[in-house]
Amino acid sequence: MKAMILKKFGGPDSFELQDVAIPEVDAGELLVRVIATAINPLDYQIRRGDYPEYVPLPAITGHDVSGVVEKLGPGVIDFKVGDEVFYTPKIFGPKGGSYAQYNVVPEALVTHKPANLSHEEAASMTLVGGTAWESLVSRAKLGPAESVLIHGGAGGVGSIAIQLAKAMGATVYTTARGIDLEFVRELGADHAIDYTTQNYVEEIASLTGGKGVNVVFDTIGGLTLSQSPHVLSDGGRVVTLVDLATPQNLIAAWGVNAEYHFVFTRQNRGKLQALKTLLENGRIRPIIGAKFSLAQIPEAHATLERGEVDGKPLRGKVVISVS
Repeated sequence: MKAMILKKFGGPDSFELQDVAIPEVDAGELLVRVIATAINPLDYQIRRGDYPEYVPLPAITGHDVSGVVEKLGPGVIDFKVGDEVFYTPKIFGPKGGSYAQYNVVPEALVTHKPANLSHEEAASMTLVGGTAWESLVSRAKLGPAESVLIHGGAGGVGSIAIQLAKAMGATVYTTARGIDLEFVRELGADHAIDYTTQNYVEEIASLTGGKGVNVVFDTIGGLTLSQSPHVLSDGGRVVTLVDLATPQNLIAAWGVNAEYHFVFTRQNRGKLQALKTLLENGRIRPIIGAKFSLAQIPEAHATLERGEVDGKPLRGKVVISVS
């Protein structure tokens, strides 16, 4: 099979397209022909060497799959050859990721693809959708009468989080660049704040009459953790996907009894089945900002890191057509 191999840690040129053997299928596993995959910040973090202890080189990376079941291992009961499926492969799994024509995956991670989505659309949803679900539903336990501030609403996770929060009945505030404000409003944001010209702490205070929001969802990092208590209501929750690059003073969190949740998403079938229902009901829609081929994965990585495509801001996901 063709696979994009990570040969070394570094820039987008660290990949090489090679012919490699298809992995063996063991008990409880599926062999899936990958039709589409996608690029996430986690992918370029791995590529540049942020997690070297977990990724022995050379490696096949990638964390989104939409494809067709080609072979069943012993004991698989919920799928048959020919089924269309989508899922996130086991992160740092021993049999490789999704930058290849075939992927082997435990049955427990796999869900039937939403019937109304193309493979590219389905592949754009697996990691970001699971991450948004775990952050807002499992961790923050966002309620239907509550409010949430989503940082980075035009991004891959943020664009799905806005839609998920609205589907849950919450009031949604989000930050974005001025050029993206109308886009995030179209996704369902009730209030959009231009972080390049406005102070979001002051804006939230004004918009909420000083009450603050119940949840802050951080997809961008920086000083968000130390600033979040200033926009939280009492007992509010902060969920972040971003590593702490530098120490931050969280003393203000004590004053509002804040909860902090640090999420490195865990994949399972249950989250994707819940998202599948919302996708098939039209409550959430995929957002694709750019498309590339398997051979163009280095260019796709560079596009996501720049945050621009054809000189315009990148919105949503970068997807890869594999076959």
